Amino acid sequence: MQENNFTKGKIVGKLFKFALPILMALCLQALYGAVDLLIVGQFATAGDVSAVATGSQMMQMITVVITGLSMGTTILLGQAIGKGKNDEASNIIGSSIVFFAIVAVALTVLMLIINKPFTIIMQAPPEAFSKTMDYVMICALGITFIVAYNVLGSILRAIGDSKTPLYTVLMASVFNVGGDLFFVQILQMGAAGAALATAMAQALSVILCLIFLHGKKLEFSLHRENIRFQSKIIKRIFNLGFPVALQDALVGVSFLAINSIVNSLGVVASAGVGVAEKICAFVMLVPSAFSQSLSVFVAQNIGAGQRKRAREAMLCGMGMSVLAGIVMSYGSFFHGSFFANIFTANENIIYAAADYLKAYSLDCLFVSFLFCFIGYFNGSGHTKIVMLQGIMGAFFVRIPVSFYMSKLQDTSLFKIGLATPCSTLVQIVFCSAIFMYLWKKEK
Repeated sequence: MQENNFTKGKIVGKLFKFALPILMALCLQALYGAVDLLIVGQFATAGDVSAVATGSQMMQMITVVITGLSMGTTILLGQAIGKGKNDEASNIIGSSIVFFAIVAVALTVLMLIINKPFTIIMQAPPEAFSKTMDYVMICALGITFIVAYNVLGSILRAIGDSKTPLYTVLMASVFNVGGDLFFVQILQMGAAGAALATAMAQALSVILCLIFLHGKKLEFSLHRENIRFQSKIIKRIFNLGFPVALQDALVGVSFLAINSIVNSLGVVASAGVGVAEKICAFVMLVPSAFSQSLSVFVAQNIGAGQRKRAREAMLCGMGMSVLAGIVMSYGSFFHGSFFANIFTANENIIYAAADYLKAYSLDCLFVSFLFCFIGYFNGSGHTKIVMLQGIMGAFFVRIPVSFYMSKLQDTSLFKIGLATPCSTLVQIVFCSAIFMYLWKKEK
């Protein structure tokens, strides 16, 4: 069943209707880490808060890599649906299952190997060192569920179904809250308990997603012979998904570098930025939702040969995203301490988080444009452009600026945080230039 055919009808209505469940699902996904930090902040030590903040940075980086790779499936499947090629769609899904099973095993082994080196590189404070390692190890053992959920989500979004992922994440989020309270508050397991609750909730989301998917009637059938290593299709998935995954990984590395710089300033600064990052995860949800929605919307229209409609969808996405960005920017700048107080009662951590959030308030506006550009380029298959802009922003702007700011005599988390909006602005200029070039070339 093709839930949504994006090649026909009014763009704004269809795009908004498709993006809304994605937004709600992303919000619930962000709650995984946020609830961990919230409950740990209320019932554990500053060391546990720092461990969750640092460890979740690594998990976020791994997750965005998986999401980036799965974008290859979304693009290919979306374009196949746009072309009406059902047999090709079946083979794409089957090949994706095999490919990502290999990815899951490889990432699990890798994370277990680099756990201690990662904690050392991140300069985790002494009181948080062993707790950070425990958090990452437990999350690593649940990496298979993260991979499985993202692959299932990419398939569902490509066929126009953004509601099923929402339902599964909703149920898993409720389970995660209960698990956090049990392991952290009652059993006093601290950061390790938060990681265990999250891993179990992710497993539940996969099981539920499979149950919902099994009940759907698809226009294209999936048989056992489709689930095999089809090198040509896997190569196409990899060629499309790898540039996105690489840029997401490198962007994640840049934020880990910033986290490492902040960790050197002490446990309060480390915990403050950790709290701020959890808030930022919610702030960035609207542009992220439109980016994912545009990837599918554009892919289907490119497959159907409707490039003008794909461009119009990008502009509509930018308009709706900017409206939300204005609200998010205001809240981040003027009410950062209020949001930080939700996660911790420590006044020093609250002040540090609010200071960092003021810099992020500028980025709330800029990402409304950048993420829609990324969604358009992904959907049209220009994933290498996405990779280039990500690398440029991370290593030529974000890391150098944050490092420079940290060395100032009167440095602050606000000044270090300015590296992010500076990077986004440069990336927007780059994407705008490439978009205009491709448009003129097409004409």
